Amino acid sequence: MGEFKKNSTITPIEESMSQWYSDVCLKAELMDYSRTKGFIIYRPYGFAIWENIKNWLDKEFKKTGIQNVYMPSLIPESLFNLEKEHVEGFAPECAIVTTGGNKELDEKLIIRPTSETLFCDHFKNVLNSYRDLPLLYNQWCNVVRWEKTTRPFLRGKEFLWQEGHTVHETEKEAREETLKMLEIYRSMGENLFAFPFVCGRKTEKEKFAGAVETYTIEALMPDGQALQSGTSHYFGQGFCEKFGVKFLGKDNKIEYPYQTSFGVSTRLIGSIIMMHGDDNGLVLPPAIAPIQVVIVTVKDEKVPELKDYARGLKAKLEEMGVRVKYDETDRTPGWKYAEYEMKGVPVRVSVGPRDRENGVLEVVYRYNGEKVSIPEEEFINSIHDIFKTIHQGMYNKAQKYLNEHIYEVHTYDELKDVLSNGRGYAKMMWDGTREVEDKIKEEFNASSRCMPFDQTPFGDVDPVSGRKAKYVCLFARSY
Repeated sequence: MGEFKKNSTITPIEESMSQWYSDVCLKAELMDYSRTKGFIIYRPYGFAIWENIKNWLDKEFKKTGIQNVYMPSLIPESLFNLEKEHVEGFAPECAIVTTGGNKELDEKLIIRPTSETLFCDHFKNVLNSYRDLPLLYNQWCNVVRWEKTTRPFLRGKEFLWQEGHTVHETEKEAREETLKMLEIYRSMGENLFAFPFVCGRKTEKEKFAGAVETYTIEALMPDGQALQSGTSHYFGQGFCEKFGVKFLGKDNKIEYPYQTSFGVSTRLIGSIIMMHGDDNGLVLPPAIAPIQVVIVTVKDEKVPELKDYARGLKAKLEEMGVRVKYDETDRTPGWKYAEYEMKGVPVRVSVGPRDRENGVLEVVYRYNGEKVSIPEEEFINSIHDIFKTIHQGMYNKAQKYLNEHIYEVHTYDELKDVLSNGRGYAKMMWDGTREVEDKIKEEFNASSRCMPFDQTPFGDVDPVSGRKAKYVCLFARSY
């Protein structure tokens, strides 16, 4: 039954992208559903993707001086309530602990939906002088948000993420830090995920609760919906003032520092699944694939030395720093082909008796299905170039898709066409009012995704309000 399930067909994307997505999550063995509704189990293959993302980001963060810490998972209600705007933003999503050790707690404890309050409370205790600044902290952890509707990786009651929290002596330093982290996220899309993010600033309506400014990376999925994939926030001094975080400045005066925060989550896995996947399952970029090369032997029951050859090939690739698997199970080659195609392994190598005699390998690239015969030594020596070619091919395809799905809209009818038909981003001249955002939400179930950094105007009038336009803004339906 298990083998039948693994090789059974998945729902075609055109039939239902939602069902296709769920099928892939399960059949590629990324996750499983748990007994606790809205919470998922990260299976080894799915968790390995997260580990590869985490390892890359962790190195990039540390290059900038960021240090990892860990904060408690429970926040006293009185501490959480200190920042009014922040509380109002998260209150509907909070899970609360009221008993411990069979006793009613004296004070309710919030299971962290995010950790600004905990970090500020800590900063208050350890920050004394300007000489202590900057404090550049990050934590890898889980958070709980009681979402009404959940989907694996994209939206869950619990997810894994990193949340960075920094405090600085000057506004200039804090603003630079905010954009520096956004650039790391943008680079992550280009160099790790093989697809581009659209970067920009969130509107007042869409910014993080308590932030002065929120910057975002947005990915456009193949169904024309946007996915907020990470954010970097400039907090100014607001949180520090509320929590009493102060320091003695160079002029011997007590000052409030300037604060930032930034985070990405396991939602990134969802973006990768949707961006590159096809009707046969996952398609993974080599940089994050848990298995970069899989080796399958054909007719090895008739030629036992094929197994030794495959093991030797595996060892040579491992010496090149490749994550490689040789599947020695007694399942059929056809089953294995389907299995690793479903799991999105970038390169599949098949070795049969004739291939062994001729010293060549049959190589199949997952991203485009291309099949080539390559001499063994050439394959081993060029494997990293092959990975680069695959990555670039995937990136080019994703960039082309993005470019073709950003539509400049000049009239209300053009806006309606893009948003009602889920065609992608409507790039609109916007008057900057909440009124227009609310109307677009009500009429098209779409929201402002960001105000891109390139604010070159292409019109003077907001097509929704008819008033003078102030900003270039991207609107889209979203996950």
